[in-house]
Amino acid sequence: MLVDSHCHLDRLDLTPYNGSLDAALQAARDGGVGRFLCIGVSADNAATVKQLAHQHADVFASVGIHPLDLQPEQQPSLDWLLAELDDPRVVAIGETGLDYHYEPQMAADQQRAFSLHLQAAKQTGKPVVIHTREARQDTLELLRAADLPNAGVLHCFTEDWAMAKAALDMGYYISLSGIVTFRNAQALREVALQVPADRLLVETDAPYLAPIPHRGKSNEPRYVRDVAEFLAQLRGVSFDALAEQTTANFERLFPLAAV
Repeated sequence: MLVDSHCHLDRLDLTPYNGSLDAALQAARDGGVGRFLCIGVSADNAATVKQLAHQHADVFASVGIHPLDLQPEQQPSLDWLLAELDDPRVVAIGETGLDYHYEPQMAADQQRAFSLHLQAAKQTGKPVVIHTREARQDTLELLRAADLPNAGVLHCFTEDWAMAKAALDMGYYISLSGIVTFRNAQALREVALQVPADRLLVETDAPYLAPIPHRGKSNEPRYVRDVAEFLAQLRGVSFDALAEQTTANFERLFPLAAV
């Protein structure tokens, strides 16, 4: 069994399935995907991802504010986060983190919000789902300061081995998406070869970043199999072994989603 450890089910293009999310999920199940982590990115979609998790036994949710969804005049509050996290189907905090690529002028606001999410993680014991882009030093410094025993995952990882190693040393996991299959991703493939087997996750980040051979199409959870098959071949292990290992890793990191 595979797990899509990071997908946005509320944003999928369901045109191929006549608008049916159930059909899209079933297509993934038919391909061996047995669980889905549906990611919260804003206050607006928190209720939606939780509803989806309650409607589907194999769907779980996270809640948080993506750094690119922050509104300067509407910083999230700790009380709001803790209230949203108080749900048995919410197994993680995030997507949170830092992104200086698109909004470097929001760096201070992003750091405040990220710190708030890390504080909520410390209080609840739930792991964090981290987005980081062109913010390596600040991301690692905030993670070190938080010193979370439950850690979390750097999702859709695209940074170098030095950052991966620093995060791994703090207990974090590394999740790889379809980007690792892209022709220009040789540096990322070198990182993928070095991540310890017991710290590796796979994801789609659907509907974004569809892997080869689906590049250019809208991504969907069933394509996590393509990511896993590529990584298995890259790392020189069987597909079944990689699927079993990444599923065990997911259950260890997100124990509330272990079924």
